[in-house]
Amino acid sequence: ETINTVIQRAEVGNLYINRNIVGAVVGVQPFGGEGLSGTGPKAGGPLYMYRLMEHCSEKVLATPFAVKSELSQFDAVSNVAYQNLLTWAQKHMVQAIPETPAFGVGKFYELQGPTGESNQYIILPRHRVLSIANDERGQLQQLLAVFAVGSSAAVLKDNMFLAKYQASLPKEVLAAIKVISNVETDQFDAVLHHGSVEQLTDLQNKIANRSGAIVGITHLQTDEQIPLERLVIERAISVNTAAAGGNASLMTLSED
Repeated sequence: ETINTVIQRAEVGNLYINRNIVGAVVGVQPFGGEGLSGTGPKAGGPLYMYRLMEHCSEKVLATPFAVKSELSQFDAVSNVAYQNLLTWAQKHMVQAIPETPAFGVGKFYELQGPTGESNQYIILPRHRVLSIANDERGQLQQLLAVFAVGSSAAVLKDNMFLAKYQASLPKEVLAAIKVISNVETDQFDAVLHHGSVEQLTDLQNKIANRSGAIVGITHLQTDEQIPLERLVIERAISVNTAAAGGNASLMTLSED
């Protein structure tokens, strides 16, 4: 019960239970911090290689590699905002709707590892993603991407998309969008940006002046597929099951 409570509540990149914190193995204990100590992806994790590639198949991101079995469904953020915005877009901006690939958010996966040790991996939505776009098409695509992974969105107070469509947008969508006024102090942990290089440079300077956790910016071209992996966080959990009361799997080993 204690272990499960810690797993549910600890907001850390790597969690080690009843074992030391050194000796991470590629594909077994993907390593990387969270907040001040990193933005992802984790070294040796399922998303690491894709960050180094210009293009990759949508299918490969639907289920992480090196997975032995899915353990359980984590109580991830509801996807109601995504479904309602998609329905709204089909009536108002159908030509702007992008193809959104499936993404394995909110599920525990068990990674390969030595007997006597349990290594789990989970992808969770970021708490809030700042969405900045200089046109309606880009703004819609960003919001759909943010909601697709179960995250909530933030927009600046002068956001033209929200001002134009606020009266017609579903209440579930509006509830998932927070209007902010200060890029340097308001709360969000990732940024999507459609706009000019000059606008990007100004945004980078403001983000660099923030205190606290590191915030990454993803700059996008028109109709560029939004990389959903930038909108999530990865957590790895390594448990010494022998020290936690014994490994029940040892009692199921056959003589051959």
